[in-house]
Amino acid sequence: MLDETLLDAPDALALADRRGLLRGAAEAGARVRTATRHAAEAGVAELTPEGRPRAVLVAGPGTAAAGVADLVGALAGAAAPVIRLRPTGVAPAAGALRWALPGWAGSVDLLLIPTTDGSEPGLAVLAEQAYRRGITVVAVAPKASPLAEAVNGSHGLLVPMATAPNEGAEEYAGTLAAGPGALWALFTPLLVLLDRVGLLEAPPEILEKVADRLDRTAERCGPAIATYSNPAKTLAAELADSLPLIWTEGEAAGPAGRRFAAVLAELAGLPALAAELPEALPAHGVLLAGDYAAGADPDDFFRDRVDEPQALRARVVLLRDRPAGGLTAAPAARELALSHGTAISELEPEEGSELESLAELLAVTDFAAVYLSLASAGSTAPH
Repeated sequence: MLDETLLDAPDALALADRRGLLRGAAEAGARVRTATRHAAEAGVAELTPEGRPRAVLVAGPGTAAAGVADLVGALAGAAAPVIRLRPTGVAPAAGALRWALPGWAGSVDLLLIPTTDGSEPGLAVLAEQAYRRGITVVAVAPKASPLAEAVNGSHGLLVPMATAPNEGAEEYAGTLAAGPGALWALFTPLLVLLDRVGLLEAPPEILEKVADRLDRTAERCGPAIATYSNPAKTLAAELADSLPLIWTEGEAAGPAGRRFAAVLAELAGLPALAAELPEALPAHGVLLAGDYAAGADPDDFFRDRVDEPQALRARVVLLRDRPAGGLTAAPAARELALSHGTAISELEPEEGSELESLAELLAVTDFAAVYLSLASAGSTAPH
């Protein structure tokens, strides 16, 4: 159950936010600027690549690294395949995780290692293996970490992970990897790098516009802004006690929707499904007519439900960017949802570059996930 009164109580939200999630969301723009400066200081802008890499490999733990790989793949498009190296191991702990290079990987490929931790021995081993094969290695990790020591120098290029203003290293060590700040701290230096090697366009002026868009979105979505005029709080209230079906359209919207589903589960303890239009319609259509339909109800309608948890009902979240070729499946999506009495929430970014649109979608959905996490009474998410 969502305590909607908490959404409009900024002081109470601040007390509930023991993990600094709201601050991470609010300072995303500042994090982009700091990370851009760190990339410049690390020498990324002075690199003289001999050509585009054949393939980009991405290795790192958790939601942040998975999101970075997804975002890089969407932005690179057909320029080069982007492959996430998924970890194996007996537990999701730094010492238990292992990564393996594909057998075909070699000197014409690029390995990216984004991590908020940097203590994973498996990543240091991976970097060493890549070095022996002649693979270029670039890591974004905390400056004082074992991985930083392993990569820095002849084995690769290290970009120290950006912390927010007035945030010390010891405080950042406890930052949640799924939080909004972590994504931009890891993602931004890789944008600078991939712009340099010609896989995507992210020049300094575009990154400054991304930071500005994140700042403006944080102003609209901040805790002091009332729910009725706050798109993130409104979305959080609409998704309470629902099964979100996140339908995306446009290249920037796809990874934003998948990240939204991931952080809803990890931060707010709310299951969600994400799919791209038009495939989302047959993939999720049965959910709109089955037990999760708006009008679904158990057979014994008159039994006492006072002590029973409220059943989840599907709600469509339509995230849209510019659709390919100007063709859109949004009308069909709305028709399908409304024909089953399913409510729809829609988000569409303001005009701007692809990166600016992506930043806005990520910022609004990150704020919404944070508000759901903080205002959900009885949430199983750790606070």
